[in-house]
Amino acid sequence: MQVARDQAAFLSMLTAALRPHLAVEVGTFTGTSSLAIARALPDGGRLLCCDVSEEWTDVARHHWEAAGVANRIDLIIGPAADTLAGLPPELMVDFAFIDADKGGYLDYYEALVPRLSPHGLIAVDNVLWSGRVVDPDAEDADTVAIRAFNDHVAADPRVEAVMLSVGDGVTLIGRHDEAPTHG
Repeated sequence: MQVARDQAAFLSMLTAALRPHLAVEVGTFTGTSSLAIARALPDGGRLLCCDVSEEWTDVARHHWEAAGVANRIDLIIGPAADTLAGLPPELMVDFAFIDADKGGYLDYYEALVPRLSPHGLIAVDNVLWSGRVVDPDAEDADTVAIRAFNDHVAADPRVEAVMLSVGDGVTLIGRHDEAPTHG
């Protein structure tokens, strides 16, 4: 239930390249991904972590303290959809990582896309779901939710997305702003 080593390196690289003022993580678990993001934040950058488990995030907090990045992280325990809905409307997100309950992916995505800064990205984990998303016999709730999420993102004219085979599949999503034409 934590990101693989290659995914952690990928998240650090994305964070370092984007230099986000505000990053958001939906689904913290034991803190591997949040640690990767927090370590790469620029000076003054903040990471908002959303999770429902006090038990697992206590493990994360221990690792954040040991790594010296706890002062960059704000953890809110509670449903992420509520946390995101309660953010000030003018608050823009430069980077977000979604890796939580698969049935909530669409809600988290819809809460984050309108807040995404023009240069921002959303990274979503488990979009290949060990290949089950293309198995017509796989009809469990998580597989169905991820299929619906993938289809929704692919059809959303507000964004551009690319699916990568890092870990169990990561989709990168950015705003689709009309590029200027060069003549």
